[in-house]
Order: sequence, then structure tokens, then C-alpha cells
Amino acid sequence: MAGCPRSLVLGKEDTASAAELVRTAIEREGGGASSLAPVFMERIVRVLNGTLAHDETKPLDPKELEDVQDHLTERQSVLLKATRSLPRIRFTGGAGSGKTWLAVEKARLLCKQGKRVGLFSYNKGLSQYLQDRVSTWRHAQPAFTGEFHEYARRLGVPDGTGPAYFEEELPQLLKDLAVSLQHEQRLDAIIVDEAQDFAPLWWEALLATTTDDAEIYAFLDDHQDVYRRWSNPSTDGASPLEDLVTIHIDENLRNTRKIAETFRSFAGDHFTPRGSTGLPVRRVECATEDALDVAGDCIDALIEEGWANNQIAMLTTKERHPIHKEYFENGTTTDYWREFHANESEFYGHVLGFKGLERSVIVLCVNGFKDLSRAAEQLYVGLSRARSLLVVVGDSDLLEEAGGRDLKVALSRAQAWTPEMPVGR
Repeated sequence: MAGCPRSLVLGKEDTASAAELVRTAIEREGGGASSLAPVFMERIVRVLNGTLAHDETKPLDPKELEDVQDHLTERQSVLLKATRSLPRIRFTGGAGSGKTWLAVEKARLLCKQGKRVGLFSYNKGLSQYLQDRVSTWRHAQPAFTGEFHEYARRLGVPDGTGPAYFEEELPQLLKDLAVSLQHEQRLDAIIVDEAQDFAPLWWEALLATTTDDAEIYAFLDDHQDVYRRWSNPSTDGASPLEDLVTIHIDENLRNTRKIAETFRSFAGDHFTPRGSTGLPVRRVECATEDALDVAGDCIDALIEEGWANNQIAMLTTKERHPIHKEYFENGTTTDYWREFHANESEFYGHVLGFKGLERSVIVLCVNGFKDLSRAAEQLYVGLSRARSLLVVVGDSDLLEEAGGRDLKVALSRAQAWTPEMPVGR
């Protein structure tokens, strides 16, 4: 491709010393992130021993694609090394840029330094993911990992209900309580993933619980402000993040290029896909009122194709799937997210609750929108959650109205698909 370094190209005149040149290319261009694992060596040997012709009938191995994505993400640690002397940073980047991995890694590094760290997110599903990640650390762990509102309760803020309580009363109560916190109770560092979900008042309350020289790290995507909380000004009219140094993360690493190109129009001018080409995005046309049933048929067809059920998640844009709704109405959301992270079966969720999470296959069920003015952000989230295969189910006119002409053009390049029902259906 254009811009490929000469050291990564072997011409016919180079074959006499090919082994030496290959080693040089690995050492010079590989970044030195890690040694070659045996499992990767086995895959490389299989490829080099085979034909260069591509078998179009053989599906790409999503596990191999996602291993590469994980490796690219881990190389993002160079950003943390390059900014280690900056104590207050706003990392901003599009979907799939590895922000959550960076947030967890930053927390690990700060904990190793003996700091009292708070690792926060807004969504319950992402919070539990963060808790699962830090629970495996054998040494120092964050002083708190999870939701902002749960942190306030843990410090002693009384329970309440209703939007006014969560949006305004609770953060004010936390600010009042923070005045009397002892130094050993205060946080030395705050890390917030999906920081655009945190309202300014929440930030003010959170900062009130820190030490005077606390380190602050916000990981966010300005284009995923689905809750529109930043339209509510803070008490003094200033942004609590205005003194943070902005570091841009422009590369998409967690999606295949086919998937990334689908939501590119939502991600900003500097968005750069870096993943493998991957499988074509699939497009299933249907009426909005039929989308839920058709999306269910897609899951059955995908499992029949050979996808494991625990690789698949269905995300809706309006009404919840009946399975999701049952958990919600029974008040068992903790069990609901525990089942998702157990990674044992297909998952049924809503795009708003799936921010920061991902699965190999996403069936995006566009079954309407409660607020069309927020539809573009919801589509951006839904389209970007798939790592290997994206299936978009819904009405073309509604998708164009919600996502614009650029999305229409992107989906026109998708593979038209009619899910074939398993025998007996």
C-alpha cells in the first residue's frame, strides 16, 4: 500500500539474503512491543507454506483478526509512555481506538506507583467490565472501580430516586460531603472512561474528592455524546475539563476496515482505520416494525453458519428485546451484565447500554428511535461495536433519515443478505 516502508518489501534482487532482511524488518518496523508468541509463529508458518492465492470460499478466521486487533491496541501504550509527565490529560478519539484499554493500563501503572486511584465509567456494563479487569491484578488495585453514583453512595451520600436526584442532588450532596473527607480518603488520581457521559456537575463533585495535586485522565469520544449532558452548564459556567491537555487518538484498531468504513462519517475528519479488511458488512432490509423478528432470524442463521452464540450480540435502537426487557423489569440488571461478561451465550442489549463494549458479531436492529435528534450518535455506537462482522437490520429510509447520506452510501456497499432459516423453522 502507499507509504509502505521499503524495508517491508522484498524484491527479486533481495531473495539471496531474505532471512536477514526479514529479521531486520521485524526489528526495525515491528515496534518491539513483544516477542513472537508460538501461536503466532504457527499461523505464520501455515501462511508461508501455502499458496498466495486467496480462497474466497473460506471465511476469514475472526479469532486471528481479533488477535491482531488486540496486538495493535497494546501498542497504544506508547501514548502513555510519551505523556507520563503530564498529570492532567484529555484523551479523545473515535470508536475502536483503544481508549478503554488505555484507561485500564493507566490505572494499573498509577496503582503500581502506590496512588489511590478511582477508575470510573457511567454505564453499568462497562463498569462491570472494568471491575473484572482489575480484579485479576495480583498487587495494588484501584481504591474504587465502577459507577460514579455508586462511589457517591459508598462515601455516604444517601440513596434517592428520579432524574433530578441523579443529575443534580447527588453530585451536590457529594460536593458537600467531600469537604470533610480526610486526606487518606481522597483520591490521588481519577480516570474516567467514556468521559463524555459524565455531566459537568458530576465532574465537579468527583474532583472535590481528590487531593490538591491529583492526576486527572479523561478518555472520551466527543461524537458519542448520546446523553447530551454537556448541554447543561456547570455551576460557574466553565468546563471542569478545560485545563486538561488534549491528546488525540485518531487510529481505529478494534474494528475491521469494512466495519470502520461504515461508521466513518460519524467519527470525525481525522479518523483512520488500521485494521484488516475483514468480512463484508451485511445489510438486511425490512420494515421497522419487523426488525426485531428479522434480527432474531439473523442470529439463528449466523449460528447455523458456524458462529458461536457467545460471539454474537443483538443491539436495538428503540424498544428493548424481550429478554433484555425481562431483566430490566425484574430489577436484575446485575445478573444481566454478569451473564454478558461470562461470555457463554448470545446477548441482547440496547445501544445506549453497550457503549465501550464489543463482540465479534453485532446484529444492529434498527427498530426505531425515541428521539431522532439523537439517532446519529446511537447509530455510531451501534455500528462500531462489532469487531469481525456487522449485520445491519432495518428500513433504508429510516437509516438515511437518522444517519444521513454518507451512511446511505456506506451501506450501499454492504452485502445484501437474507438470513436462511435452519431446517425445522
